[in-house]
Amino acid sequence: MWYRVAKASEYLVITGAGIDDIKLAKKAWILPGQSYTVFDLSPVNYTFEVQAMSSEKLPFVLPAVFTIGPREDDMPSLHKYAKLLCSHDMASNHVQELVQGIIEGETRVLAASMTMEDVFKGTKEFKQEVFDKVQLELNQFGLLIYNANVKQLVDVPGHEYFSYLGQKIQMEAANKARVDVAEAKKKGEIGSKEREGMTLQNAAKINAETKIYATKREGEGKKEEIKVKSEVKVYENMREAEVAEANAELAKKKAVWTKEAQVAQVEAAKAVALRDAELQQEVEKMHALSKTEKLKADLLSEATVEYETKKLEADGALFQKQKAAEAELFTKKLEAEARLYAKKLEAEAQKAIAESQLYAKKQEAEAQKAIAEAQLYAKKLEAEGLMALGQAEGAYLRNLLEAVGGNYNATRDFMMLKNGTFQEIAKTNAEAVRGLKPNISVWNNGSGDSGANGAFKEVAGVYKMLPPLLKTVHEQTGMLPPSWMGTLSNSPSTNSTLDST
Repeated sequence: MWYRVAKASEYLVITGAGIDDIKLAKKAWILPGQSYTVFDLSPVNYTFEVQAMSSEKLPFVLPAVFTIGPREDDMPSLHKYAKLLCSHDMASNHVQELVQGIIEGETRVLAASMTMEDVFKGTKEFKQEVFDKVQLELNQFGLLIYNANVKQLVDVPGHEYFSYLGQKIQMEAANKARVDVAEAKKKGEIGSKEREGMTLQNAAKINAETKIYATKREGEGKKEEIKVKSEVKVYENMREAEVAEANAELAKKKAVWTKEAQVAQVEAAKAVALRDAELQQEVEKMHALSKTEKLKADLLSEATVEYETKKLEADGALFQKQKAAEAELFTKKLEAEARLYAKKLEAEAQKAIAESQLYAKKQEAEAQKAIAEAQLYAKKLEAEGLMALGQAEGAYLRNLLEAVGGNYNATRDFMMLKNGTFQEIAKTNAEAVRGLKPNISVWNNGSGDSGANGAFKEVAGVYKMLPPLLKTVHEQTGMLPPSWMGTLSNSPSTNSTLDST
């Protein structure tokens, strides 16, 4: 028994006892009665120069480089390769001839169905067709085309089709370039003349428009500058008002804090006074006790000792009440002073708040005044800009009038053409008659040589005009003449008649 391990790019092909067909593995035990072969999966480059012929019987050479190897990601394909080609090295003549035969056969079959023009123009599609058909044939051997590089088509010696075709294309491109150059020169000369004329025509217009634009831009710049300054001033006033408000708030808070501190001091002083009174009472009491003990020690009489003791106790009680009354009076006095000081501080804080509000209102009034002045200045600049625009347009008209030699009619016609006045007139007239279907009657009242002479001739002429005139009015408006004048007859004749009543 042997344990065999294949390299990273290899496979073991095992046959023999216990295996129906073949077994592929990267590592395995080789049992008695079994044999194994190692084959490499590394792809190999094949370089060919395939000779083919188009449908017009024109030969050509197709240089190609194919990178081909076993399909390692498909186990059925590896089985096919192991069975059919693993005994041969990929670089061997047997495999190379097999691949070359497939490539040449498919290339010739495909080229025979195409004209040389189709092959030359559709080189990319032709290469892809060759690649797909060759891969289809290699699938039955378990091989895969990893890369295919088909070079440019080459003429067969003695048949210079591609050479002549390239020369033809070069000549056509050269002729087209000459025609384009001539056309470009023509257009350049015409365009140069047109540009010179347009330059002369538009010089005055451009100068006037430039002056107008410069004046407008200057006015807009000044307007923007004033606007920015006004906004900065308003912002500064707002910031000053905020600072004043913050200072007032701080002063108010300081007053509250001072009040609380002084109240705390008063309370501390009161507590100290109360404690002092209590300690003084204890001292007096101890003093009295010491005196009593001394009297007892001096063997004074019991009555005297008792008298002195009661007297001292009464004195101590009286002293204690006096001290308590004084402490209470002192405390009330301190509380009254603290309340008075707090009211004073509160009044000062309200005064500071009122002053800050007054300052803020004053600053707001000044800011509104500055804004009003800025708006007034902006209106003034706008008026100056309109005046400058009018002056520029006047200068433009004067220059235009001088350019046409003082001819007012030519200047008027140019301005009407420039502003599209004629187009507007034509459009207005067209809109006026749109949808109308006027009936136009043409009539003749006869020869002027016949009829009465003198004044009666003129009267007769007027009377002859009435029938066709009334007939035309009736056809266009539907109105009939009054009954006292007569009625129109419905005669189909060309001349209308008026039947007198």
